[in-house]
Amino acid sequence: MKKGKRISGLLFLLCMLQFASAQVVVAQDTLRLSHGEFLAIVKQYHPLAFKYRLENQIAKAEVQQARGYFDPVLSAKDGKKTIDGVDYYQESNVGLEIPTWYGVSLSGSYNNIEGQRLNNSDTRGGLYQFGVTVPLAKGLLFDQQRALLQQARAALQMTAAEQQLLTNALFRDAETTYWDWVRYYEIYRLQTQAVDINVKRLDMIKRTFDYGERAAIDTTEALAQLRSYELEQEDAYLQFLKATAELSLFLWKDQYQPFDLRQPIVPTDELVASEAFKSYPLLITKLNTTNLNAHLSLVYYQQKGSFLETERRLKWQSFLPKLDFTYNFFNKEGYQSEYFPLFHNNYQYGLKLEIPVFLRQARAGYQMAKAKIGQNQMDLTLKEQELQVKISNYSNEVQNYNAQINLAGRNLENYQRLLQGEEARYGNGESSLFLINSRQNKLIEAQEKVIELRFKFLKGYAELKYLAESF
Repeated sequence: MKKGKRISGLLFLLCMLQFASAQVVVAQDTLRLSHGEFLAIVKQYHPLAFKYRLENQIAKAEVQQARGYFDPVLSAKDGKKTIDGVDYYQESNVGLEIPTWYGVSLSGSYNNIEGQRLNNSDTRGGLYQFGVTVPLAKGLLFDQQRALLQQARAALQMTAAEQQLLTNALFRDAETTYWDWVRYYEIYRLQTQAVDINVKRLDMIKRTFDYGERAAIDTTEALAQLRSYELEQEDAYLQFLKATAELSLFLWKDQYQPFDLRQPIVPTDELVASEAFKSYPLLITKLNTTNLNAHLSLVYYQQKGSFLETERRLKWQSFLPKLDFTYNFFNKEGYQSEYFPLFHNNYQYGLKLEIPVFLRQARAGYQMAKAKIGQNQMDLTLKEQELQVKISNYSNEVQNYNAQINLAGRNLENYQRLLQGEEARYGNGESSLFLINSRQNKLIEAQEKVIELRFKFLKGYAELKYLAESF
């Protein structure tokens, strides 16, 4: 009888050692993916990362397009009219118009016209023209061309901020998805270990039953426990497959082709090995000492404010009368030039005045522009408050989860000692298989709890990390 007890105790000791060292066997053709490799793939190949970069290129092109309103325009014309052998006219013209930043437009041209039926206003022969157009009221201090360029520049800054925020959100989601995948892999590995342990335990119970040490009902209970763990293992494997499918959404190759995961793939990193557990205090300190106004989400609304202020200035110009002065100096080819006095000879001038009577369009446009600025200021204030709350919440979350992990880790050690003690008592015939199963269930629950807490910590850390990346 004593010999049987010693054999039973030895088998339980081997079972305990197996539980401490059991690992999931990974096939040789299984791919391994580390955290760093995964993020590098997302940054280099994910279509959204390309899309966001293209948005920035579009915004730069719009700035270039707005600059085009100030490009000089070169023009040329050549024409002739003949009816019934009569040359009405033959005209050649070349001109250059130069718009300037201050609303003044410069022009120069050469025109040569000959013919038998010219208009009285036409000057026969070659004629040089140099002119200037000056807005004296509306358009003098600000006009649509200047507004479009300033708005394009503000829009470029808005786009850069927005696309960087979207890129950071993509990387944050990718990182969270990776750690979620690791979480389910570790749970699956944990359940697989439990199945392996219970297979060995059932074998041990059968052998002790053969020695006459245990009742037949113990083998039934051990088998029922094994089937229960096998069900948990299958469910854990299903969750791992789903997490792998979610992970595959971030895996792409050249030419925007999705990565085909035909081979099994498992993570290289473990949750507990993440550098986040060491670096989170420094990250929190950095976020608390950084100027909040430098965050890209606030920069976006700041630049949008500049965009809307430009629109308001342009709308204000509509209250002014349109009063344009044009002066052209002429010099006939082959004649001596006489520049001064300007209004003595060889000149043309014009003065054009337009005044809307009721200014309803101007008033409405200006009111809408001011309302948009007010809305944007509210959005900026709301976003600033939202950002402060996010930093505070995620900082508290990370610190609290880290404290919970430490508590759960110490509690896990207690459950391990309880299981070992119960197995030792069972080996001495002082306990039951039911109590061992109960202790093991509690241990696995504690292990899963630690895994869940580590994942929640890393998820909160990812939020903080990419909040910091957006400064």
